[in-house]
Amino acid sequence: MSRRSVIARRYLIRGRVQGVGYRFFAQRAADELRVTGYTRNLDDGRVEVYAVGTAEQLTELAGRLWKGPRLAEVRGVEEFEADVQQYGSFHIEA
Repeated sequence: MSRRSVIARRYLIRGRVQGVGYRFFAQRAADELRVTGYTRNLDDGRVEVYAVGTAEQLTELAGRLWKGPRLAEVRGVEEFEADVQQYGSFHIEA
């Protein structure tokens, strides 16, 4: 990826998304798409995903975030532009 083609997005996912393996699902999807960043649970019950990749990679990731793992019930995904930060991989934050 050239630096010019890399963008970042922040996603806030709501619904039944904690306690159902959502963060592991997001990490697996990001790894498959070769996207870097992180995911974490938020205190209000949502899951946050910060992702860095090409527009095409992040479009595909957003589609997967709407689906979620089998036990999740995704009721909404908010998407925001974000500043690009450098990560070597995609990880789960505590």
